[in-house]
Amino acid sequence: MSLEFIVRLIGMIVFAVGGVYLGASLADLADGPPELWASVFGLVGALLGIVITPLITTRPIGAIRSRMTQVSAQTMIASLMGLVVGLIVAALLSFPLSLLPSPFGQLLPFIAAVVFGYLGVAIFVMRQNDIFHMLRARFPAGGEDSGRGKGGGRRVLLDTSVIIDGRIADIGRTGFVAGPMLVPSFVLLELQHIADSSDGLRRQRGRRGLDILNRLQKDSSVPIQITDLDVEGVRGVDDKLVILAKQLSCPIVTNDYNLNRVAELQGVIVLNINELANAVKAVFLPGETLEVQVIQEGKESGQGVGYLDDGTMVVVEDGKPLIGSAVDVLVTKVLQTAAGRMIFARPEQDGRKGRGSG
Repeated sequence: MSLEFIVRLIGMIVFAVGGVYLGASLADLADGPPELWASVFGLVGALLGIVITPLITTRPIGAIRSRMTQVSAQTMIASLMGLVVGLIVAALLSFPLSLLPSPFGQLLPFIAAVVFGYLGVAIFVMRQNDIFHMLRARFPAGGEDSGRGKGGGRRVLLDTSVIIDGRIADIGRTGFVAGPMLVPSFVLLELQHIADSSDGLRRQRGRRGLDILNRLQKDSSVPIQITDLDVEGVRGVDDKLVILAKQLSCPIVTNDYNLNRVAELQGVIVLNINELANAVKAVFLPGETLEVQVIQEGKESGQGVGYLDDGTMVVVEDGKPLIGSAVDVLVTKVLQTAAGRMIFARPEQDGRKGRGSG
């Protein structure tokens, strides 16, 4: 026997009894036969009890339970904190409100408790991420200071450039970023301005950044959070990021060279995507061989240029005749530049001949 059936049965009995009493009362007022009126209203009440009782009991309770299972613990704690704060404010106002003449002195304290309780819950739930971020910043967990500067397990701030770049989505999916990625609202606003630009290329970059954020929210194993934290009195997005990073004691993820240098000068940790990309590229030493697809001419006469899978440029001496083909080349020199790593090589057969003739 299900709970809903029992509730329907109880509701049928309660509404039937109420219908009988109502019918008898109306019969006295209308001077009609009380038995007939009581029977009719009792049957109507029983029918209404069967239909209405689940709608006002089990169905709302089930909906509330289902909703509560979807609410995170952080949201529930924020709701409780907001309710407590709202009731405290209402309690402080209840005494002066109770001194008002009747009926305001009796009604306003109750209304204030309801209104401020609701406002407290609503405000704390809306700003729950910012509240918990501030609490974590003021009261860091044990061991967090020992990991300062390493970025392990800590939240990071995302810059506009790194969102538009797009590689952060792949990095987040791999799990190398252990903490939550924070996107301040002013960064999101800048992305929106770029997406609404009249310049076609700039508009495309902004839309790509918004798509990357959407992709991060859906696919990334690392939680991404849009935060309303802001810095008053500062207009530049980069300046706001640096100050906010100092306040939250968290690194900035960027590939903007200027922001990188400014943040480092102010003691803010920077995680540069370009530096990470260069660090994970394959290392080749002079004398090693590799296969490369020669796709275009080089700057010097007779040179051919190809690229490895990680984007490393390979300049092949005497490679112009080999354009359009994949060849084995011998590494002769490796240069590390600000733009990345460059490899100079020559076709392997030529290298072998050169070594043999030497």
